[in-house]
Amino acid sequence: MLVSDFSPCCHPFLAVVAAYVEAYDAIITGSVGQYMTLSQQIGVALECSSRLLSCLSVDASLTALLAPVSKVIQQVQTFREQNRSSPLFNHLSAVSESVPALGWVAMAPKPGPYVKEMQDAAQFYTNRVLKDYKEKDQKHVDWVKAYLSIWTELQNYVKQHHTTGLAWSKSGPVASASAAPPPRAGPPPPGPPPPPMASSGGSGDQGPDTRNALFASLNKGADVTKGLKHVPKDQMTHKNPNLRTQTGPVRTGPKPFTTSKPAVTAAAASRKLPPVLELDGKKWKVENQEGVQGLVISDTELKQVVYAFKCNNSTLQIKGKINSITLDNCKKLGLVFDDVVGIIEVINCRDVKVQVLGKVPTISINKTDGCHVYLSKDSLECEIVSAKSSEMNVLVPGKDGDYTEIPVPEQFKTVWDGKKLVTTCTEIAG
Repeated sequence: MLVSDFSPCCHPFLAVVAAYVEAYDAIITGSVGQYMTLSQQIGVALECSSRLLSCLSVDASLTALLAPVSKVIQQVQTFREQNRSSPLFNHLSAVSESVPALGWVAMAPKPGPYVKEMQDAAQFYTNRVLKDYKEKDQKHVDWVKAYLSIWTELQNYVKQHHTTGLAWSKSGPVASASAAPPPRAGPPPPGPPPPPMASSGGSGDQGPDTRNALFASLNKGADVTKGLKHVPKDQMTHKNPNLRTQTGPVRTGPKPFTTSKPAVTAAAASRKLPPVLELDGKKWKVENQEGVQGLVISDTELKQVVYAFKCNNSTLQIKGKINSITLDNCKKLGLVFDDVVGIIEVINCRDVKVQVLGKVPTISINKTDGCHVYLSKDSLECEIVSAKSSEMNVLVPGKDGDYTEIPVPEQFKTVWDGKKLVTTCTEIAG
């Protein structure tokens, strides 16, 4: 994995490099340097750019400064989606899931826990890398250690130098997006939005003088109503019903909130995406299927994969032996398949049912609420890996053909035994 331009840049108006910049550079030359070397050896490719920390001692527009980083994070996640068939997909997924940690600068007042959360998201995939390469190639194991150490050191760095977020100086030049180098490609990031216009009505907080005047008026007691304007009887609506039927603009304040038509139109357009069921190279694409029962993929080969995306209230059957299956953002989808030589992934789904008729070595359930897995007699030895999911049940066939439903634990208890952490399922987990 190639990481370039990761260290902060020095502005010409900073005469002395701040201590936290030097500490950040230590991370770059240490764990990041080792990570880069190992990434080049195993062939993982990724470009990142982050040039923020040297700007932290001056006032700045955070939105403009974060624009290049946000763009790179999106490119990383797009690159991962475009390489699902890569043998290093788990490596790319680990980076894709955790790279948003680079946005910790906008996560006050708890940037440290945010970095930890992103690191935990990466470990779901780094554990797969360790499982696949622990007995095969030590370089991949070292790569996992180097990559996770980046986030561990970043957590320690944030805790020491920016515990509750960034501290911006009230003096000195104003940093802007032009102070930081532009992204490698594409137009420069937009500048900050213009400051809000001052309201003549004085509805905002205008300082201690305004607040003191308000409190003084409230302390008048009964005299507080002397400044109110008297309404004549001919303008009172309860004494003049005809005023209620006026068609002219009576309201002087802002209009009540209503849902804009463009939002409804956009939502309707998203629901009308054309359904897809086609073979694109080695990938079967099943997308945007709504209420379709009896979808079948029969002409399959061992090297092919199936990717089902946003399929709702539908059923899909896959015949033959294929490499892998992925269900992504599906709701109430029923999947039946024969044999898979790799893995079945259920990601960001809800209320799905998966039934294997032949064999499958691994089933992964991630960020899913409601998943029923029906195993066959030949697939009882498969591994089921779950993370950030709920309402998972595995149905095991019995001798009489009936299924026994067994819930997957969702709650755990961890204790320190003096040497290591020991984690067990709690009794109320299922």
